[in-house]
Amino acid sequence: MVQGIAARRKRYVEVEATFLEDGRIVPRAVIWHDGRRFPVRAVLGVRRCASLKVGGEGVRYDVLVGHAHTFLFHEEPRWFVEEIVYEPLDPLLDGGACAWGAD
Repeated sequence: MVQGIAARRKRYVEVEATFLEDGRIVPRAVIWHDGRRFPVRAVLGVRRCASLKVGGEGVRYDVLVGHAHTFLFHEEPRWFVEEIVYEPLDPLLDGGACAWGAD
C-alpha cells in the first residue's frame, strides 16, 4: 500500500539567508526543527502571495532543496514551509510520517 498525503501543516523553520545591498533576501539553507540543515540549491522565483494549503501570506520563494522543488515562505518576521502529513500505512497506527517539499 502506498502512503498518501493526508494534509499539510504550517511548519516554522530557521533559515540561513544572505541580505543583499539592494534589499533582496536570498535563502541559503533551511534548518529543520530537529536540527537537520538543508542547503537551498537554487531560488527559482520570488513573489508575494498567500499559502492556500496552510494559511498565511508573505513572500514565497520557489526553491530547490536537494532534488525537491518546494516553496519557502517569509511571513515577517518568520519563515515557514508547507509540511506534508502522510496517512499512516496502517490505520490502527497513531499519527503518520511528516516531510516537506513537492507532492
